[in-house]
Amino acid sequence: MIDVLIKGIGVGVAVAAPVGPIGLLCIKRTLADGRSAGLASGLGAASADAVYGFMVAAGLAATGLLVSYAGAMALFGGTLIAVLGVLSIRAFLTGAGDDAKPAGARVSRGLLSAFATTFALTISNPMTILAFVALVSGLGASAASHPGAAYILVAGVFAGSALWWLFLVMVASTARSRITPRETRWLDLVSGAVLVIWGLWIVWGAL
Repeated sequence: MIDVLIKGIGVGVAVAAPVGPIGLLCIKRTLADGRSAGLASGLGAASADAVYGFMVAAGLAATGLLVSYAGAMALFGGTLIAVLGVLSIRAFLTGAGDDAKPAGARVSRGLLSAFATTFALTISNPMTILAFVALVSGLGASAASHPGAAYILVAGVFAGSALWWLFLVMVASTARSRITPRETRWLDLVSGAVLVIWGLWIVWGAL
């Protein structure tokens, strides 16, 4: 059982670690809105990872259900990423008055919103689906042979993913004290442009 937990933690870290739009959003929100917003974003992604871990451990990967909906989910996820990018660029264009304020004084997006958006993005990312099918499918039989092992696997996936996001947020939070409000505003523009391009690329690939 302990080996299932350790493998779950390893899978959680392996899936969460590659830098992508979720990582960019997590860093951006930590720099702009503080550690709580970054952690909420990371926990949203970790929760989605746990959902996939449970689905694969329960044998749903073998049915082809996850892969069959990958295209539609990619369209949704890519569109959402592009929309978030547009909103980020809009914040840069309309936030001239924010230069006089500390970054932490900006209006928060809300922790629930931060959690929900990264959960939706992670759950709709086709690369996440394929990664879990590849990394966890071999653990399905192992989990099925021990009562409750599937839940331990899910707990490990969540813990591994959450640990990675916690690490990323702590690094971004440390850098936050060295970044001026004006530089944070420019981050809105750069990250927004990257998210728009990334989102449109995902949508194009799903068509």
